[in-house]
Amino acid sequence: MNDTAAARDFYSALFGWEFQDGPPEAGGYLMATLDGRPAAGVGPKPEGMGEMPSVWTTYFAAERADEIAHRVSESGGQVLMPPFDVLDVGRMFVAADPAGGVFGVWEAKAHNGSGVYNQHGAYCWNELHTPAYDRAHEFYHSVFGWQYTEIGDGENFTYSTFALPGDGHELGGVMDASALSTPPYWLTWIQVDDTDGALAKATELGASVIMGPDDGPFGRSGILQAPQGEVFAVIDPAKAVGEVPTGS
Repeated sequence: MNDTAAARDFYSALFGWEFQDGPPEAGGYLMATLDGRPAAGVGPKPEGMGEMPSVWTTYFAAERADEIAHRVSESGGQVLMPPFDVLDVGRMFVAADPAGGVFGVWEAKAHNGSGVYNQHGAYCWNELHTPAYDRAHEFYHSVFGWQYTEIGDGENFTYSTFALPGDGHELGGVMDASALSTPPYWLTWIQVDDTDGALAKATELGASVIMGPDDGPFGRSGILQAPQGEVFAVIDPAKAVGEVPTGS
C-alpha cells in the first residue's frame, strides 16, 4: 500500500478489523485481526516500487518454501522475490505463474497465517482469473499437487475448483478469463452478512464497485476496487440462489 494508515481506516470501517502495529524491524507492516485472530496483513510497498499498483496477494502454505520456489522455476513460473526469513515468524517468497498471475508462499514458524475464515469480515475463497486456463492447471498441479474438478459447462463458463490430493476439500478456484482483456490475477473473496450493505459502505469510504451486486448459486456477490486501487470481492453465501453448476 502507498498509505497503510489509510488502508487501516478503510478496512476497519468496512469489515471491523482491528490492527496491530508490527515491531520497528517489520518496516511498517500491520496485522489485521478479527475476533482476536489474524485475518490479513497490510504492508507498505517495497522501496523503489512506488509505481507498482496496490494489490491483495494470495498466499499458499508450504512446509518448505525453498523447495516450492524451486518447483516454480522448474515448472515455467518466475520467482519475483526469492525466499527470505521474516523475523522469527516465517519464511516467504513471491512468484508468478507462466501467464503472470502473482501469488505468495508462506512457510510458517511463529505465525501460522490466517486464523479466521468463512465468517463476516474474513476471507472465504481465492480464485485465479487467467487467460491460460489449461496451462495454469498444469503449473499449479506441478508446484502444489492440486487436483481439479470442473464445474462449468466448458463453453459459456469454464471454471474448476482445486483441492489437495486425497483431501477433497475445495481450497479455491480457477476461472478461464481468456474472453476478458484483464491480465491474470488472484482474486480474494471476503464473506459478508449483507452484500448490498458492504458495497454501499465501501462506496461511502471511497471504493468503486466494479461488478455487482449479482445473485448466483454460491451467494450474492460484488467486486470492489478500494481507494488505493486493490481489487477484492465480497459475497454473502446465505443469499445463494439457483443450482450449483456441474461439470459437462
